Amino acid sequence: MKKHDNIVYSTDDNYSPSKEEIDSTAIELPPEKQVLRLHLQRLPGNRIITIVKGFIGRDKVLIDLSKYLKKSCGVGGSVKNHTILIQGNHRDKILELLNERGFKVKVSGG
Repeated sequence: MKKHDNIVYSTDDNYSPSKEEIDSTAIELPPEKQVLRLHLQRLPGNRIITIVKGFIGRDKVLIDLSKYLKKSCGVGGSVKNHTILIQGNHRDKILELLNERGFKVKVSGG
């Protein structure tokens, strides 16, 4: 049974979820056990973005990984719906960078 799973409001003045309860809800896998999907998507205006999907872990780690990839490629991008979006066709460079970090990467799509 999960304890305090979805408490939104409590009438108990002394109730405060412990740090362990908050941290235990996030699942985190080491990079060696994660398989990321890497593919390209064409947007209107003949623009291309590189998409990295399949990351399992905390949002902060995902944002830090996104910053590392964007800085290494010298481009912009964002994180939406637990997916990293990188502007431009940087599939080969991102594949190399993620492999250096220990991630297993599968290139999908054309």
